[in-house]
Amino acid sequence: MKSFLKYTLATVVGILLYTVIATFIFFGIIGAIVAASGDKETTIKPNSILYLKFDKRIVDRASDNPFEGFNFATFEPDAAEGLNDILKNLKKAKDDEDIKGIFMELSYIPAGIATIDEIRNELIRFKESGKFIYTYSEVMTQGAYYLASVSDKIYMNPVGGMELKGLRSKSTFFKGALEKLGIEPVIFRHGKFKSAIEPFMLDKMSDANKEQTLTFVQSIWDHMAAEIGKSRGLTQADINKIADAFLIRNTQDAVEQKIIDGSKYRDEVIDELVTLTGAEKPEKLEIVKLSVYNNVQKEKKHKKGPKDKIAVIYASGEINSGKGDNQTIGSETISQAFRKARRDTTVKAIVLRVNSPGGSGLASDVIWREAVLAQKVKPLIVSMGDLAASGGYYIACPADVIVASEVTLTGSIGVFGLMFNTQELMNKKLGITFDGIKTNKFADLGDMTRPMSEAEKEIIQTGVEEFYTIFIGKVGDGRKMNVDSVDLIGQGRVWSGANAMEIGLIDEFGGIDRALAIAAEKAGLTDYKTMELPERPDPFEELIKQLTGEAKIKILQSELGENYYYYQKMKSFQQMQGIQARMASDIELY
Repeated sequence: MKSFLKYTLATVVGILLYTVIATFIFFGIIGAIVAASGDKETTIKPNSILYLKFDKRIVDRASDNPFEGFNFATFEPDAAEGLNDILKNLKKAKDDEDIKGIFMELSYIPAGIATIDEIRNELIRFKESGKFIYTYSEVMTQGAYYLASVSDKIYMNPVGGMELKGLRSKSTFFKGALEKLGIEPVIFRHGKFKSAIEPFMLDKMSDANKEQTLTFVQSIWDHMAAEIGKSRGLTQADINKIADAFLIRNTQDAVEQKIIDGSKYRDEVIDELVTLTGAEKPEKLEIVKLSVYNNVQKEKKHKKGPKDKIAVIYASGEINSGKGDNQTIGSETISQAFRKARRDTTVKAIVLRVNSPGGSGLASDVIWREAVLAQKVKPLIVSMGDLAASGGYYIACPADVIVASEVTLTGSIGVFGLMFNTQELMNKKLGITFDGIKTNKFADLGDMTRPMSEAEKEIIQTGVEEFYTIFIGKVGDGRKMNVDSVDLIGQGRVWSGANAMEIGLIDEFGGIDRALAIAAEKAGLTDYKTMELPERPDPFEELIKQLTGEAKIKILQSELGENYYYYQKMKSFQQMQGIQARMASDIELY
């Protein structure tokens, strides 16, 4: 007994000591993160080189929460980079006398083509200063090369590789899996191009979906090929010849086709940078990372800045009712942001940045109403990111001016409803049956454990048709088009930004900077500051949410592996409520 008590006491003490030590370590790490993310000003030396790698996810606005993306299982940060910060720093570097040029090391850029296009255009403006841009790579994807093509010099490892073969798009279909499980999807839609629900009703792309996908993918590739050709002194036809014949299979091929400038090892490129900057040797080369340069203050701080503001409202992710976060658009959150911007007398104009595949039709309409109210009293300009489609276009259409990239995906003006009949799964596969009573004929409308009657289907289809009519009516009002014209380009069809310009869905090509310039012009502003909305949540509240959800996610990812993607996809559709205005959110271009 004495021995037992001794060992028990020792165990308890050990657990307590471990807990105390772990707590100190935890808060030490948190303190370090907070300190690292502070606003401490950094100074750089003359003849410095700005270093760009873009190996983190790029989002429209990165969180200033030091815990955002932090993996508490491995105690490693996994934060995203903000496009707003990247563009701001490139502008700053252009006029910074201490920055001699830019050095990029690129491989794969985790961002959409339109996001890459905005960075690329800012790099082109950077070159107007007469400063150099050099790029080195060992392996480069097409997206990375598209960005690199603006460089003065592009070098690759002698045994490296790159892609320049054209774009493709691939979709995943679940029809066969649902049949095996005994689940029948019940589809309601308006628009022959509304392809978001095709994975549940078909085992391959419909002809209409193939037509629309080829149209916008071809448009995106044409833009990329033309811009690459312009930067490299080649024609669009030259780029297509290279892609069609797969002429680039190694670094030497890329040199011969004038796609890159030379075959060099990294140390040889560094030696060239040493010569360009006048550094004595590689060890003396001043290279500044983008994350460090973010804290470099080049403008004099004034006690009082300009009073007038332009509010920038960021709407990124799927559209849902209620509150949103950095990855989803909540109708309540975005509506509050609009109201704040509309009622603030110092805010003279509003820029709505949309990066969304759409989502709930009802939530989209709630946001649309706030956009209309704001547009009545202040200039409202929309800046589209990688995609602003379906519900994303719904909330954009009241704007005075819509700005998008040539490679933005937009349109998808159409709606659908999706339900599942799980009777076979429950009855035959699992042996589960259901029984009950009801007071009225349609009291159990929406019951997923039985087939739907024709009368029930008619009710839901009528709702879909009515919402589509509302949708095209609001687009017609916003774009000053008649509804027949909207219907003709609607039907759920997705368009590239270049296509959208031709059919009147957007007004100008450009990024968020162009949208801000238009907003300032319409508001008569020459000196202003920006106010970013929605306001960011308290970091410590977000930390608690992250800690409680992290374990569940990690377990699921570990157990499901690559199948976690399909779990997320099914969960997303399961959580849909009401009529949906969204496009297929997993379109990827390779």
